[in-house]
Amino acid sequence: MKPEIEFTSLIDPTYEPIPGVPGLSQAILAHDPQHDVVTRILRFEPGTDSSAMGVQRHECWEEVFIFEGSFTDLTLGETFTAPCHAVRPPGMPHGPWRSDTGARMFEVRYYRAEGPVRSEGAGS
Repeated sequence: MKPEIEFTSLIDPTYEPIPGVPGLSQAILAHDPQHDVVTRILRFEPGTDSSAMGVQRHECWEEVFIFEGSFTDLTLGETFTAPCHAVRPPGMPHGPWRSDTGARMFEVRYYRAEGPVRSEGAGS
């Protein structure tokens, strides 16, 4: 289970490098290691290229909100610029990426019980 955390300033979060990709780092905001669930901010420094990681696929759901900068999905050949949002179901291929300008994004990874997916509005 993720810990209970009251509002916390993110003016200067602590970033740690992601191994294998120079210029890519993360600030973990909340983590449940038992269930491999995480909320984090990813930071791409200008010039970061994640080609070494190849195309990514996860067993979990992943939601990403780009709130600063832009990056290019090298497989799609498409650039995504803030503000932009994606929801990726388990197994969806994505990446690798390159960011010429740098980027920061909010990411949540989670698992959900199997069942019908509903696309109703908020508060439904």
